[in-house]
Amino acid sequence: MSKAASVEIFLPAGSTDGIWKVQKSNWTGVGLVIPRSHFTDGRQRAELDGPGVYVLQGPADGDAFEHQVYVGESDNLKKRLDEHFKKTDFWTRAIVFAAKEGGLNKAHVRQLESALITRARQVARSEVANSNVGAPVVLSEADEAMVEGFLGDMLTLYPLMGVVAFEGAPAKKPDGRILLYCSGPDAEASGYEVAEGFLVLEGALLRRRPVPSRYPSVTRRLEALEQQGLLEVLNDSQWRLVRDHVFNSSSMAADCVLGRSANGRTEWRTEDGITLKQIQETA
Repeated sequence: MSKAASVEIFLPAGSTDGIWKVQKSNWTGVGLVIPRSHFTDGRQRAELDGPGVYVLQGPADGDAFEHQVYVGESDNLKKRLDEHFKKTDFWTRAIVFAAKEGGLNKAHVRQLESALITRARQVARSEVANSNVGAPVVLSEADEAMVEGFLGDMLTLYPLMGVVAFEGAPAKKPDGRILLYCSGPDAEASGYEVAEGFLVLEGALLRRRPVPSRYPSVTRRLEALEQQGLLEVLNDSQWRLVRDHVFNSSSMAADCVLGRSANGRTEWRTEDGITLKQIQETA
């Protein structure tokens, strides 16, 4: 069970579109959100003088995903981010995590980088620009536990900082969620609304053969899910979803399940035939 915690967001320039400093109670970590337009000021921050892990986020290349991310690490964050500022074009924000009082070293941040890249590919919520997952790192048992705990706190804060690339499906169905169903030729799925969009449950059958009304963005999203190992080919007509997956919206979920353009608010229904639209309008 998650423990209660307070999160402090400090705005050095007094504006939400500037730099953010994010800290969690009883944690040695510190996070920064640095818009590219504020990088000259951001690079002066003392938190960037040592090791840490960072995410560069910007618009995705295509329309299958909203964001593209690149995950990196360095024992000198300032120097590494300076290089990205000069040579890497796609990103509009850098989201950085470091530790107070030298709590992270090179091995720690390499392990964090590898874990984040692996997770981003598994959950497939954003386009991942990294070409590999980083070299394996051998840590002591104590360091492994420390890194795992540090990663957990980072994952708690990323959505607050505008990063959904690592947000997987919840471990269990939240209380009070209404289970909904969607079906059609070669397609059958169940799922429910979540804060981040719409979750389709493992085992869903998705139609492989598209119809002319399927948007190109949906085709690209499905291809990405197959490449990431979330879709298993059953036959010429069907994929099977191998684990729960969160789509950006109920319509994107319905599009991918049915293999055509679809309105998720009317396609997703309870066993009694009540549509998501009716549920939302009577809530």
